[in-house]
Amino acid sequence: MLVVVPRARKKRATLYRNAFPDIRFTIEEILGEGETVVARRSWRGTHKGDLNGTAPTQKQFNITGVSIARFSNGKTFEGYVNWDALGLMQQIGALPELGKAKASAASTR
Repeated sequence: MLVVVPRARKKRATLYRNAFPDIRFTIEEILGEGETVVARRSWRGTHKGDLNGTAPTQKQFNITGVSIARFSNGKTFEGYVNWDALGLMQQIGALPELGKAKASAASTR
């Protein structure tokens, strides 16, 4: 099957490859029925490069996500992706964790 990757996806892949050069992508589970395929995935790596203005923190991350794709005539015609972007940003130190942010705000009152 020939897969054509749109320019925006290539740009996004390059962004993450540069920010996390040791990134590892694992398909934990894949299920298919009829024309629908669901994949449960995980990513792990170390923040060693710029990520949209967030300087490298050298912190490691481990996140998960799910993708659902529907195919017709060997081509994807519909897809959904859900992944833990908030968890990624918290784990690399770009955003505070919710409990820590609340505690910090309460201590300044």
